[in-house]
Amino acid sequence: MGLTGFFKSLIEGGRVDINRRYEILREAVSGTMSSFHMARDRQTEQIVGLKILDKDKTDQLDMRFRGLDKPSEGEIAAGFNHPRIVVTHGYGLTTKGQQFIIMEYLDGPGLNSLIIGKSELLKGNRLALMEQAAEAIMTVHEAGYIHRDVCPRNFVCTKDATALKLIDFGLTVPARKEFMQPGIRTGTPNYMAPEVVRRKPTDLRLDIFAFGVSMYEMFAFELPWQRGTGDGRAAMGHGQSKPIPLDKHYPNINPKLRDAIHKCMEAEPEKRFQSMKAFLQAIRGVKQEDVS
Repeated sequence: MGLTGFFKSLIEGGRVDINRRYEILREAVSGTMSSFHMARDRQTEQIVGLKILDKDKTDQLDMRFRGLDKPSEGEIAAGFNHPRIVVTHGYGLTTKGQQFIIMEYLDGPGLNSLIIGKSELLKGNRLALMEQAAEAIMTVHEAGYIHRDVCPRNFVCTKDATALKLIDFGLTVPARKEFMQPGIRTGTPNYMAPEVVRRKPTDLRLDIFAFGVSMYEMFAFELPWQRGTGDGRAAMGHGQSKPIPLDKHYPNINPKLRDAIHKCMEAEPEKRFQSMKAFLQAIRGVKQEDVS
């Protein structure tokens, strides 16, 4: 049975003995809600990314949306077919009842790693990466979802940092009223929009805020505010003071890009770009040679 046929049977209710089906070649990342491995499919010989979700933590998250018919991460991820979003080949349940997702294996650095290392690879590539990240988020929004965890860690770059793909739909929800109620404080604290941490209603504009913070950091190698410890306390201050002007960190930035990034980070959602399409229109005309 080919890969497509195999996963069709999974969706129909089959379960998979992961250890028998896949040879684990390398454990790449262990996250807060899942583990991720480089693996070889013993049946197809294909090298894939294997994500296994922590059942207890996934169940806790799903409890927040009990009765709302929330699609699983695998269902959401498999619905995308875009060059700036990681390809999901299939998903299902292990014999232990854990959700798992099979995706293309992206053998490149996370954007966060390039930022932390102040990588020279970013030089000359920032504009292209910014546009690609915006296109990826726009695609998620136009499909009717809010990503809810936009941050540099969730963009994986090619080895030469000329291109990237958006990953990880573990916190993604449909952009419908019942999924946008106050009190759902999920995401990565350093990139959280004020309305998230202040328990206000949310919408896709929280992704626009997080995108702005991520792009600021890509240029500046610094966050626009004091970096938090990861417990969310620092995020409480987002929007209470203006971010440090980006050109203080990156003097040669094109003013059009600087202003667009700052607009994404406005404390009030109404003052931000109202869509990623509007952001892309705002930076139209900026050329790579304008970004040193």
